[in-house]
Amino acid sequence: MSITTVANRYAKALADVIMERGQTLTVADEIAAFAQLIEQNPELHDVFASPVIALDRKKAVLNELLGRMQFKQTTNNFLQLLLNNQRLHQIDVIRTCLMKELDNRAGVVSAEITTARPLATKEQENLLHQLQTATGKKVRVNFKIDPEIIGGVVTRIESLIYDGSIKNQLALMKQQLSRG
Repeated sequence: MSITTVANRYAKALADVIMERGQTLTVADEIAAFAQLIEQNPELHDVFASPVIALDRKKAVLNELLGRMQFKQTTNNFLQLLLNNQRLHQIDVIRTCLMKELDNRAGVVSAEITTARPLATKEQENLLHQLQTATGKKVRVNFKIDPEIIGGVVTRIESLIYDGSIKNQLALMKQQLSRG
């Protein structure tokens, strides 16, 4: 079973619990903070991933961290469950799946808009409105700049890509001309 499949199962279960308890934002932020801690300290990741280190020692490390971070009991229980099931070192993937699950339940999609130059606030608002109309959902947008696209807009909504860049249009014209 792939790590993403397993991570999705943990994410859905945690989403059920935290939504029922009204702890969605708090616990999601705490999971993100713990994932960031693991990411910034590779030796912690290695400790939790190592099959050589005894579970009792891993629990002692986790309990020390949890004592310092002062998370909600729900978060503590979830992280301990992950440790007991040898999944704590996969917290970043689980966090990503949790955020996607919570967004999905809230009717939110993520989009990335890439342009060759920075957009004015009004242009950003217009693009956001167009995406919300097209998807019928709330859209969380991340704007990026990439001068290599020359002009136009490249929009990625989850796995769909709409490439309206001049660079792409030129590549298509070149391809059509080469065919004959």
